[in-house]
Amino acid sequence: MEKYKKCSFCGRSSTEVGMMLTGLNACICDDCVRNANQVILENTKSQDKFAMTDLPKPKEIKAYLDQYVIGQDAAKMAMAVAVYNHYKRLQHESETREGSDVEIEKSNIIMVGSTGTGKTLLARTIAKMLVVPFTIVDATVLTEAGYVGEDVESILSRLLQVADYDVKKAERGIVFIDEIDKIARKSDNPSITRDVSGEGVQQGLLKLLEGSKVNVPPQGGRKHPEQAFIEVDTRNILFICGGAFDGIEKRIAHRLNTHVVGYGAVENTAKIDKNNLMQYIAPMDLKSFGLIPEIIGRLPVLTHLEPLDRTALRNILTEPKNSIIKQYVRLFELDGIQLEFAPEVLDYIVDKSIEYRLGARGLRSIVETIMMEKMYESPSVPVDHLTIELDYAKQQIEKAGGKIMNSGA
Repeated sequence: MEKYKKCSFCGRSSTEVGMMLTGLNACICDDCVRNANQVILENTKSQDKFAMTDLPKPKEIKAYLDQYVIGQDAAKMAMAVAVYNHYKRLQHESETREGSDVEIEKSNIIMVGSTGTGKTLLARTIAKMLVVPFTIVDATVLTEAGYVGEDVESILSRLLQVADYDVKKAERGIVFIDEIDKIARKSDNPSITRDVSGEGVQQGLLKLLEGSKVNVPPQGGRKHPEQAFIEVDTRNILFICGGAFDGIEKRIAHRLNTHVVGYGAVENTAKIDKNNLMQYIAPMDLKSFGLIPEIIGRLPVLTHLEPLDRTALRNILTEPKNSIIKQYVRLFELDGIQLEFAPEVLDYIVDKSIEYRLGARGLRSIVETIMMEKMYESPSVPVDHLTIELDYAKQQIEKAGGKIMNSGA
């Protein structure tokens, strides 16, 4: 054996490296081991992360969503069908049949529902099971090019990051644009002044939604003007938009009343469910709210989320795999404490959420307010079992005052 061993990969001797691993007929230094490990991790990640194998059927996608999201069957079906069709388009995009000129176009979705009904939760949940790049972006930060804020191209920058800057993979991805209603123009009439965060953004989104080649700054645009652009084709990127459209019920009610004319007016009016006007939403309502006709035309699938009633809110607390109550039970379990909530406490939490009109989002704020002191004290107190009673819950909510309203608004 030589006095100074040499690495079989880089050729450096044992005196030039930190550690040398010796085999039967070869040696490898610690630097080469680290480099080889990094190469293996990167290749494994790129090969397996978005490898499309079995195509999930719409019923399978909806069944997965049912485990985490209570109710909202119409929105789940629309989401499941859109994702399934997106998978089919991707799998068969390279297959051409002789004599067939049919090209399947993507069906972008727009989901409308009041705050706290689960639009973003649906998007985050379905992202867990997807084998294509998926990202969630917020429309409120977008402005027209040249103004303070983010360009619409930054949406694709996020998708590129998720796809590890593999353009081919990013071009097969799905983007969820949240708070789409916040870029509505200020009036139903075309703007005569510059509307940099409303109609201007909608015009910029058109080229992304319809499918075109876009030059994307990989690091976020105007903050790094010297960077090279990456060309991304959005033809196969599925866009799902969601928004609360606060106040759109009044426009729906106005439209339904104006259409009820004649002898059957009273009978037709009686058939309308005034407690859930969102189910009657139509593209013309989105137009009157402030979305331009061009962008509505590029979001052909319109679905709504039902307002959450008392039963749905009660189920949301306990039934989903990742329910709020299960999360707190698990938190205390990590400290060796068995946590229980009295049934009347759960009913009280639901009543408060309805009172504050916060939807499912308010449930977490209310439970957090009730549990704050116990989470502070319990780790330092030797206790095996903890039950939250109704009197204690009321005491904590009254002590908090109006903080919950402010935190959930």
